Amino acid sequence: MRSIMHATRLHLLLPFALPSAADAATALHNLVTPALDRLVARGTLVERVIGEDFQRTLPHERWVARQFDAISPTQPAADEAPLAPYMLLADGGEPGDATWACIQPVHVRIAHDHLVLIDPAALDLEDDEAATLLAVARPLIEELGVRIEAPKPTRWYLSSDTFGSLAGASPLRASGRNIEIWLPHEAHTGERSRAWMKLQNEVQMAWFEHPVNEAREARGLPAVNSIWFHAQGVALPVRSPFAQVLSDAPATRGLALAAQAGAGSQPASFAAFAPTATAGVTLVELDPFSAPYVEQDWARWNDAFAALEADWLAPALAALQADRIGELGLTLCGDTGSVTLTVTRNDLRKFWRRRVFASLFIE
Repeated sequence: MRSIMHATRLHLLLPFALPSAADAATALHNLVTPALDRLVARGTLVERVIGEDFQRTLPHERWVARQFDAISPTQPAADEAPLAPYMLLADGGEPGDATWACIQPVHVRIAHDHLVLIDPAALDLEDDEAATLLAVARPLIEELGVRIEAPKPTRWYLSSDTFGSLAGASPLRASGRNIEIWLPHEAHTGERSRAWMKLQNEVQMAWFEHPVNEAREARGLPAVNSIWFHAQGVALPVRSPFAQVLSDAPATRGLALAAQAGAGSQPASFAAFAPTATAGVTLVELDPFSAPYVEQDWARWNDAFAALEADWLAPALAALQADRIGELGLTLCGDTGSVTLTVTRNDLRKFWRRRVFASLFIE
């Protein structure tokens, strides 16, 4: 495990930690977070990004991409973040200068009159199952002249000029929703890609009634019945504003690697660290909230916040008060927008600041 001992400044990135205003009453029910309350009350509001309902990427993805200058100003869609090449790099591949998209095996559920994507993490897909399904899909994909790399069993990467400027949507952006508007389309025209639909259909048919899926359904698990396309783009030269990046998200780790910054896994808690006064910002991405947020399981989301308070926020506040860290940054994200605060020891003395957590929620 990497240490953040030498970081004078710590920044916590918290995906799905910011409910919408509509969910506030339910999400905050019985939530007791005195450390968060004090940090929010005394902190300096650095940035508030409202976002839009139908952006195809997630606020934390766009925030990270902006920090590393990975979003090109010439991109046709301002909300797109070309993260697949960096994800491939984090997974052990070599993106080079090719255009890559991330492909994930998924379950699409039939609702009354539409199709709904299930959170890929909820599949509990084993590596050997994914490898078997990939072995079936690979020749079908390569027959169409598409290059495929699969350094991780459940995350594949495709490169093809045929897909041109296709825009997909992050799986968690579309999960739990009617997938119609989130399916891949040409970024310039909005039209569906026949090439992608052909590839997708070939894979779906090959997996239909496959022994892997029959065994999964016998165990009460959802079948793996489709593939999801997202994050397409070309790796741009990036720079890191962070001395060290600790995250389990492949996009975040890949950006750090591309920028030649220190990169490591998400730490278990703040307790392992003893920061000292040396220059540098450490970014820690903590993500206990995604699954309960997407599933609208606010009791579990509440429990995750209680754990975050105990493991990270209260100890970080104590370190700030004791001058063991010089600054604490917080970026809290929802599914459309994000809010960034910074807090210093001096800020904690500004008793007249009385911002409440609910004031950060995005309409």
